[in-house]
Amino acid sequence: MGRDSLPISAGCNEAMNRKALRCALCFALLLLAVGALLAANIAFGSVSVSPREVLSILRSRGGNDLADGIVWRLRLPRLLSAGLLGGALAVSGFLLQTFFANPIAGPFVLGISSGAKLTVALVMIGFLSRGVTLSGAVMIGAAFLGSMLAMGLILALSGRMRQTSALLIVCGVMIGYICNAVTDFVVTFASDANIVNLHNWSQGSFSGIRWNNVRVIAVVVFVGVLLAFLLSKPMSAYQMGEVYAQNAGVNLRVFRTELILLSSLLSACVTAFAGPISFVGIAVPHLMRSLFRTAKPILMVPACFLGGAAFCLFCDLLARTMFAPTDLSISSVTALFGAPVVIWMLVRRRIGGER
Repeated sequence: MGRDSLPISAGCNEAMNRKALRCALCFALLLLAVGALLAANIAFGSVSVSPREVLSILRSRGGNDLADGIVWRLRLPRLLSAGLLGGALAVSGFLLQTFFANPIAGPFVLGISSGAKLTVALVMIGFLSRGVTLSGAVMIGAAFLGSMLAMGLILALSGRMRQTSALLIVCGVMIGYICNAVTDFVVTFASDANIVNLHNWSQGSFSGIRWNNVRVIAVVVFVGVLLAFLLSKPMSAYQMGEVYAQNAGVNLRVFRTELILLSSLLSACVTAFAGPISFVGIAVPHLMRSLFRTAKPILMVPACFLGGAAFCLFCDLLARTMFAPTDLSISSVTALFGAPVVIWMLVRRRIGGER
């Protein structure tokens, strides 16, 4: 019997080694993509900067000429925020998909981003019209409040709907439409000179983010993604079903609360500084699951972060350069590439279900 078990054991080890090698290659590919896109975002735009000039500017830590101002004051804060916020949005989408056990769940689709957008718009109009400057913490707090209000409505509806996840998604979309309508109404009558950029923010954009904003973003995103990674083990158990998770010692009430708070915090940080950004939270987790051929949270959390960073860096590069010097709405570009991914996912699931 010992002889028969040797080939089986060797085959299992070989399969595990292949999976580990595939995961390592996928992570290397994502890191390479993020690095290449960071370099492209810093070099290309309405004014191109050669690689040699970029290196010289980075070494000198800024100066007074035009190229130094473009790199240090405009492009570096923008590309760093695009990478951090894109990763945060993808991780938030993965957490929501795990919570609802639905691949279509995401902060934009469920109306969570729209709820955050509404509260931030109200706070900006209320404070900036009186000449009061808003800090990053206040904006994140306002966005978090809106996210939690929208999430509360979703959870209240989910408690009344059993085995009707499609209706839950429709209700989330309707909540998003209501919040967007109220926000647009408010923005229309916000004519004060101090909030002239509110309309651009409400369409989704990484422009205008400064270094002090980047510091706040980095802290919030790092803490949120780290805590999400630490929840990998209970998330793996939860993916096997509620009964399995309870038998594994997971406190479902506490665990669900943690997922809600983390996903809302990450999506609120994105909305507070960049406005609502569509389809990243849905498309990127699906792409990462297809790339890695697994849904294990211990792999998906870092993979979604890197994939979301690469996706938003790529979309922001197109938004800046396609019709330069005019910037496109980042949400329009992410929808252009993210929506086909979602359609492909739905069609493939439908075909798989019929088989």
